[in-house]
Amino acid sequence: MNLEQLLAYSNYNKASDLHLVHNNPPQIRIDGSLVPVKYKSLTGKEIEELIFPHLSDSEIEKFQKELELDTALNFPKVGRFRVNVYKTMGETAVAFRTIPTVVPSLDELKAPPIFKELIKAEKGLILVTGATGSGKSTTISAMINEINENYNKHIMTIEDPIEFVHKSKKSLISHRNIGNDTKSFATALKYALRQDPDVILIGEMRDRETIGSALTIAETGHLVFGTLHTNSAPQSINRIIDVFESGKQNQIRTQLSATLIAVISQVLIPKKGGGRKAIFEILINNSAIANLIRENKTHQIYSQMQTNQSETGMRTQTQELIKAIKSGEIEISQALKFSNNREELQRNLGR
Repeated sequence: MNLEQLLAYSNYNKASDLHLVHNNPPQIRIDGSLVPVKYKSLTGKEIEELIFPHLSDSEIEKFQKELELDTALNFPKVGRFRVNVYKTMGETAVAFRTIPTVVPSLDELKAPPIFKELIKAEKGLILVTGATGSGKSTTISAMINEINENYNKHIMTIEDPIEFVHKSKKSLISHRNIGNDTKSFATALKYALRQDPDVILIGEMRDRETIGSALTIAETGHLVFGTLHTNSAPQSINRIIDVFESGKQNQIRTQLSATLIAVISQVLIPKKGGGRKAIFEILINNSAIANLIRENKTHQIYSQMQTNQSETGMRTQTQELIKAIKSGEIEISQALKFSNNREELQRNLGR
């Protein structure tokens, strides 16, 4: 099979990922688990022969120099894919992530209704966090789509690479790809305010400079979406603060307490009968949460999230896992496997 056929096979099986690794047959990820394709083991040279024809000369040169490459590929008859080319034991390997060609809506994702309220904010920071493959990009894309369909805004996405491609509807969309359209996240954010955006999506808040710029832009009257690889809402607060040197952390706490709108931490859990269930933990910034951030009492945020939830709209992962168990969507064993707080979950289940 050629590369397009392999990717078509992956899509046919509703796989989220395709992996090509030296001395192994291709493997696809279905509902979170890797499944080998009934095909021969590939050599590093054969993998290069599959992927290199679809890369530009500059991309091949960059890969050969840096031994890493992030890009995206579009096959009109198959779909769009995020691609990472890398080396393992000196041989070329590739990981493909399927990107749906149709941007999902919040209703299609069965997202909590509060998501539609969060995007009405004129300014501030909304974080969507979780492990790799937890659906962060899909959730943010659905929120961007909701803005695009209902509000007259200039939406700018800064990504590496661009994943979901939005067509301008009520909003005007500007997609910027790191490497092709701008040199880096930090450079793009430095000049972003001169491009008159209302909404900015930062594909990944990787470093101190990017995080600092995101906070400043959110502070100056813009709605900013960003992602972090953290597993819970309180942990996300700590991650942002800890990126900075101790002498600047008080300033960052003050900025974050004033600009943060919400933290959405999510995980995808295998459902009974196939497919995966998105579990959302939601932290909404209010006066109590902002005060805890400013006073460096983030260890108290979790208990605050459990208070007056009908009024605040907040929810914890444990509560959402219990709901999914009681509704018969997921197994207790899967809930325990993915839980951030197994002891609390077991206690609430009476185990």
